[in-house]
Amino acid sequence: MIWAFLLIAVVLASAAVWELWICEGAHLGRRFVVWMYDLAASRYDGIKQFNEDWERTFLGEPIAQSVGSLQEPRILDVGAGTGRSARSFLPWSGFDGLFVNLEPSKQMLELGRRKTKDTKVEWVRSWSDPLPLAGETFDLVICIEMLEFSPDPSRVLLEICRVIRPGGWALVTNRIGWQARWILGRTFARERFPEYLRKLGLRDVQVYRWQVDYDLAWARKPWPQETEERQHEDRPIPSSA
Repeated sequence: MIWAFLLIAVVLASAAVWELWICEGAHLGRRFVVWMYDLAASRYDGIKQFNEDWERTFLGEPIAQSVGSLQEPRILDVGAGTGRSARSFLPWSGFDGLFVNLEPSKQMLELGRRKTKDTKVEWVRSWSDPLPLAGETFDLVICIEMLEFSPDPSRVLLEICRVIRPGGWALVTNRIGWQARWILGRTFARERFPEYLRKLGLRDVQVYRWQVDYDLAWARKPWPQETEERQHEDRPIPSSA
């Protein structure tokens, strides 16, 4: 009998470690996830080991290119953490728009605010579903390494699509590492993710490998006339009978 209890204890302990270490509490509710990030906020950047040069080249520069031709562009980072995307992008000169960082963790938000002291940056403490923002407001919406820790990634993606202006872009990641399948209900099959984005109405979907455990996707929200043309193309040809 004692061996049965020991086996149960080991299984429960292993499950707890897995949930906290790999899943970061994703299956225990979003408040638990935020609590964990509050605890780890002061160590977060060190844990992630961000390299400033790498970040500017592979994150900041593509962001700059996506909005470079726009006047007063508006950018939103959903689950911004300590402002990683904003900090990689802001060194690029000529930005005359607004960069909004949305983050539910109070400690992460406060740390990010201290690290991104710029009049063009605003911080909003909120959940990603629903986004407390008007529809068709942003030229680029970023969501990096966050979807798998949200209660319903599909709804977050719907919200992201809602707040993008026609012609604007989404920049999102999907977890693909060996752990991904065990973050139950929070990731998309790698081969199906591009098609899923297209089913949301997005176009020009391009997917790249992102670091080790992610795919990174760029996708564009079509202009109304493009949507109308697509609907017309998808209509069945009337029968002559």
